Amino acid sequence: MAKIARLTPILFAGAAAAAIAVAPAAYADPPPPPPCVNADGSPCSGIANINAGGADINVPFGPSGTADRGGASGSIPYGPFGSADLGGASGGFWNGPTGSAGRGGASGCIPNVGCLSIPAP
Repeated sequence: MAKIARLTPILFAGAAAAAIAVAPAAYADPPPPPPCVNADGSPCSGIANINAGGADINVPFGPSGTADRGGASGSIPYGPFGSADLGGASGGFWNGPTGSAGRGGASGCIPNVGCLSIPAP
């Protein structure tokens, strides 16, 4: 028992040294995300075009979108779609509710229910 009592400071010093050695890893940046690949394993780097004028993206059989200084739009096949610019915004779901809003007011439609328009005050 006396030998363990003499080793206690050494054990604490070893634990402290290990904590100091591992501390930089705790504050390190996370690893980069995995590379982008399509379902078939091919790289998906050729699906986007980004430059000073804006950005375009088109995933084959998947989402597509565009954005520039004039506005933005995007869609998912058989899913939601939308667009926005300085005049307002519009969007909806494929075969479902749609709506738009702008300086003149807002309107929306629900299939088999009806449409409603509300003018701006």
